[in-house]
Amino acid sequence: MAAKKRKAELKRKTKETDIRLTLELDGSGRVQVKTPVAFLSHMVEAMMKHALFDLAAEAKGDLEVDAHHTVEDLGLVLGEAFLQAIGDKKGITRFGHAIVPMDEALATAAADISGRPYLVCEVNFPERDQWEFDMNLVREFFQAFVSAARLTLHLRLDHGSNYHHAAEALFKAVGRALGQAAARDPRVKGAPSTKGKLD
Repeated sequence: MAAKKRKAELKRKTKETDIRLTLELDGSGRVQVKTPVAFLSHMVEAMMKHALFDLAAEAKGDLEVDAHHTVEDLGLVLGEAFLQAIGDKKGITRFGHAIVPMDEALATAAADISGRPYLVCEVNFPERDQWEFDMNLVREFFQAFVSAARLTLHLRLDHGSNYHHAAEALFKAVGRALGQAAARDPRVKGAPSTKGKLD
């Protein structure tokens, strides 16, 4: 019997943002992300591509204020979709870890689909006079994602002098770690926990 598809479709509309997305965990990395923040779209695309998740996402936001609401709300909706798609967590690997280089940058991510939302973010992006994207929002995105997805995520930027390379290595590392953690393991019977469940 074929395994049940782990898929979720969500919409969220507020006075600040309008987001809709479809996420499938057992995919091949087919990704289409459309937001008014090009850097955000690029980073999320890289993350999902390297997780081998399929994602179709579209977001609109109040950029006349700033990008904060769009970034945070996309993290929330993506996290909610992940939580819905992962289901009862039976048969998953649970833990994932990745170290990803991108030119001079090196990033590490470790994930636990534990049911306990917790983010450790040891990331300091290289300084410059002006970023095309507020790099402070990278942490906000992952905090929102972790809270909604109910998982533990440890992030570290080991080094990097180019902020774009540093961010991209980080998002790719998260994608790789999530892909490992969400993968089904035929040896695992039930939830991979001594408690018998993950919530």
